[in-house]
Amino acid sequence: MVEVSTSILSMEQGSEAETIFSLEKAKTDYFHIDVMDGNFVQKDTYNRMRKYAEYIKRISNLPLDVHLMVQDVEKAIQDFSAVEPNIITFHLEACKNEEEVHKNINLIKECNAKVGISIKPDTKVEEIYKYLPYIHMALIMTVEPGKGGQVLLEDMLSKIKTLKEYITTQNLEIDIEADGGINLATHDKVKMAGANILVAGTAILQATDYKVIIDELKK
Repeated sequence: MVEVSTSILSMEQGSEAETIFSLEKAKTDYFHIDVMDGNFVQKDTYNRMRKYAEYIKRISNLPLDVHLMVQDVEKAIQDFSAVEPNIITFHLEACKNEEEVHKNINLIKECNAKVGISIKPDTKVEEIYKYLPYIHMALIMTVEPGKGGQVLLEDMLSKIKTLKEYITTQNLEIDIEADGGINLATHDKVKMAGANILVAGTAILQATDYKVIIDELKK
């Protein structure tokens, strides 16, 4: 079954409550929280996403899907664990070595959240294979992380397919989340490649009817 994680990165300020309730009614599966520190990526959304996550936690029961695009992963895990997210994903590229990767994995588990590891477009998918037995989700960036509304990089479809084949042969139970440039024109390709959680922001939030888009993405 395909699930949809709606990115609130481009949510209109001043209409937060209305947007959140509308997305909940439209049956989004997660709220995707794009946490950027202005260091690991150019944009800085850190404090805004903390406020949004805290606000969503107060008014909605839907799970939070926190995506950390930050250099200081440990601090961000501690900061965002307060909102009891369903899953916290960090970037492999933010870690100096294998020991640090496992440290972050264990820290997230101690916060009672599922663990995700994400990789940028230039990172080979094979680099996360050794960590798959310890995590719940692999997030494949289908655009360069850092801003919304980008066009999906078609080369990333083969990366998703390769990962899916490896997970199947190893008999692992891991979600594959795809993030970036996912809309009604691209979602079928991403699903066929093997992703079962689709992150979409602009495609949903710019629509007049969220439910129509979310239903289509889930098909």
